[in-house]
Amino acid sequence: MIFIVVKFETKPEFTDQWPELVAEFTANTRGEEGNLFFDWARSLDNPNEYVLTEGFADDAAEAHVGSDHFKKAVSELPQYLAHTPKIISEKIGADAWGPMGEMQVD
Repeated sequence: MIFIVVKFETKPEFTDQWPELVAEFTANTRGEEGNLFFDWARSLDNPNEYVLTEGFADDAAEAHVGSDHFKKAVSELPQYLAHTPKIISEKIGADAWGPMGEMQVD
């Protein structure tokens, strides 16, 4: 899988609107063939930062970047951001989430 984590720091005046601003992009990406997950979280340390965790089947990431909704997001979303997003993108051997061995809940 291609595993991607991106940090987006919004301008403070757009922080509360961010989930709405990315809703269409999120829905369209989740609907892509080969998308395994596309999940947003808000930072506990920086209230203006959202963290996006993405997973794609190996051959699906290229199609994602070439999609119309990705191109639209790249064009429209920067106006709401304080900085260029930070990204980690790696091909990993997993193909799904697994249970955490160090912490078990019965």
